[in-house]
Amino acid sequence: MPGIGTCAGEPAGVEPFAAALERHGLSLVRGEITTLQVNTGYLCNLRCRHCHLEAGSDRDEIMSRETMAAVIAFADRFSFPVVDITGGAPELVPELPFLIDGLAPLAPRLMLRTNLSALRGAGRESLLALCVAHRVVLVASFPSTNPSQADAQRGAGVTETSIAVLKKLNEAGYGMEGTGLELDLVSNPVGAFLPASQDAAERKFRADLQRKWGIAFNHLYTFANVPLGRFREWLLRTGNYERYVKMLTESFNPSAVDRLMCRAFLSVSWDGFLYDCDFNLAVDRPAGGRKVHVSDVRGLPVPGTPIATGEYCYACTAGSGFT
Repeated sequence: MPGIGTCAGEPAGVEPFAAALERHGLSLVRGEITTLQVNTGYLCNLRCRHCHLEAGSDRDEIMSRETMAAVIAFADRFSFPVVDITGGAPELVPELPFLIDGLAPLAPRLMLRTNLSALRGAGRESLLALCVAHRVVLVASFPSTNPSQADAQRGAGVTETSIAVLKKLNEAGYGMEGTGLELDLVSNPVGAFLPASQDAAERKFRADLQRKWGIAFNHLYTFANVPLGRFREWLLRTGNYERYVKMLTESFNPSAVDRLMCRAFLSVSWDGFLYDCDFNLAVDRPAGGRKVHVSDVRGLPVPGTPIATGEYCYACTAGSGFT
């Protein structure tokens, strides 16, 4: 499937992403698929400014137990080395323990993405115990070690809650040396700019979290915000959209293309359909150009299969990119 044309409202003069690839003698096609991402839905206790899915407490799209069973069967048929559970806030999906129990024996590396605040409360004790029992890797959103900056993106008081949860995770062994319980952080910029160098950001986060709160973690990953959903709306409302998109296009890194996560990645929507990535899911561009439910899949896309693209893909190839 060729790259898809410019989205409505794109700034004039933005080179289509597919054209940028062609100009550099590149193509974005699949390699061997190693990762299955499972989006459990758009329900979330936060309304983060950068959310490309526009998740929030008013969303009722969540994965049913029936769809979870189909996803588990799909993962069993094709043996993905990595399974990545995301949302919204997966912790708020009632049947999440069923999904974790079903996927854990199938995936050597099972990951659960969390905004941290959704893990707080006595009702989450059993979920944390389940994650410990299955050695689930926790990937936590933590945009900044500056509480005022982080709260500006996620909501007042969210950083304080997140710190309390991180301390609890450390107490359970997550992020602590020798436990084998991996705790990784993800940082997105809190405004219309690109992330700092990942290595430099990790050193700063590690020093700040230890010094301020005595918190440890394993790895930090930094990514650019994708101009879709709520983040796109915020950019337009504040007059930053054209400048931000121009910044992304000017930061296009051809060497990042070959290592983009979508080359080894499939995304399953909350209702069980396949997409090339979570961003194509956000704009409803299904893998292969047609919606196919996981229960109907007889084979994975073969290496060399084109990946649907849009101008938002520039966020994935800016700087170090989504790799």
